[in-house]
Amino acid sequence: MGEASGPFDTSKFINPAQVGGIEAYTIADGEGRGARALCVNTGGGLRYRVLVDRGLDIDQAFFNQHSLAFLTHKGVTRPTRALDDGIDWLKGFPGGLLTSCGPFNVGPPGEDTGQKLGLHGTHSNTAATLESVIQPDSRATRLEMSITGVVRYGSLFGPSLELRRTIRSTLGANVIDFVDEFYNPANTDAPHAWLLHINLGYPLVDAGAELCYDSPKVGPKHAPEKVARFNQKNIDPKRVPEPLDAHRGSGESVAYLFPRPTDRAGGTTVGLVNRKLGLAVAIRYSTREFARCVNWQHWGPGEYVTALEPANGTVEGRAKDRERGLLDSIPAEGRKSYRYQIEAVTGREGIDALRALNVAR
Repeated sequence: MGEASGPFDTSKFINPAQVGGIEAYTIADGEGRGARALCVNTGGGLRYRVLVDRGLDIDQAFFNQHSLAFLTHKGVTRPTRALDDGIDWLKGFPGGLLTSCGPFNVGPPGEDTGQKLGLHGTHSNTAATLESVIQPDSRATRLEMSITGVVRYGSLFGPSLELRRTIRSTLGANVIDFVDEFYNPANTDAPHAWLLHINLGYPLVDAGAELCYDSPKVGPKHAPEKVARFNQKNIDPKRVPEPLDAHRGSGESVAYLFPRPTDRAGGTTVGLVNRKLGLAVAIRYSTREFARCVNWQHWGPGEYVTALEPANGTVEGRAKDRERGLLDSIPAEGRKSYRYQIEAVTGREGIDALRALNVAR
C-alpha cells in the first residue's frame, strides 16, 4: 500500500500527473502556431506556461481560477528576428507573467558604439534549446520539478552571450524559482542589460489592490509626465485605480523604485495584494543583482496592467546607461548569475507580511 509523500497520499492515485507535473505541447493555431510550450502544474493551485521558443519566458499564470498575468491582444507569436528593429518588439510582446528584456539593451531603440539596438533587446524573440525537463515523482519522494534550457545571442565578432535558465517548482507549493546564468563565450567584453518584465493583470490587479514595496526613494524616468502619478499628493501610486482615460493608447506612468534590502545578502521583496480575492504575488530578488525595480502602470481600458521589473540598469537605453556609468558588462569568458522568485501568496500571514512593506521604516 502506498504512503503519504509530502502533501499527497500516494495510495490514492497511480499516475503522478493526477497531482501535478509538466506537460509539453505545441501551439496549433494563430500567430503562435508551432511555438513550443511547457505547462507546469504545481499541484498547490499555481499553474503557469513556459514558452520555450520565447526564451523560456512565462505567459499564462493562474492560481486556482484567478489569472495572475496580463496578456496582450495578440498573445503568443512565433519568435522572429524581423522584430529586432525600432519598436517592433511591441508587435510580438505577449505580456505574461515574465518577459525578459536584454541581454544587450533595455529601453528604447537607439545606437551605441556603432551598433543599432531595438526596444528591450532580442531575448523575447529568441528560442531556447532545452537541456532537461525533470518531472516530480511523489512516489519516489521527489517533489521538485524543473526546466533547464539555453538561449544564445549575438554574432560573429560579437558581442555574444549565452544564458542557461533553470525554472523550478515543488509539488504542492506555489513558488517559481529562477536561476539565470550568463556566460560570455567571446573574446571581447559584452555590454549587458537585464530586466524582468513581470506583468500583473486582472483579476489579481483590480481597483483597490495594493502595490507593496519599501522604497526610501522613488526616482523619475526621463519624461516628467511619466512619473507625475507618483508625485501627486492626492494620489496614492500604490493603490490600483479604475481604468483611466489618460492611459488610453500609450498613456502610462513609470518610476524607479529602490527597495530596501531586508537581509545581509541584499535580498528584498516587492509585490501586489488583492485583499478582496485573498491573493497576492510576491517577487523576491537581490538588490546586489538588480539595483532598481521599475514600476510600470498602464491603466488603459482593456489594457489594464502594472509591472514590477527588477533591472540592473535603467529603461532609457544602453547609450544613456553608458554615459551615466550605469552600464554593466560581462568580460570575455566571464559569468554573471541572477536568482529570483515569484510566489502566489494566500493566507492572512503572507498577505499581511507583504502589506507591511508599505509601512516599513
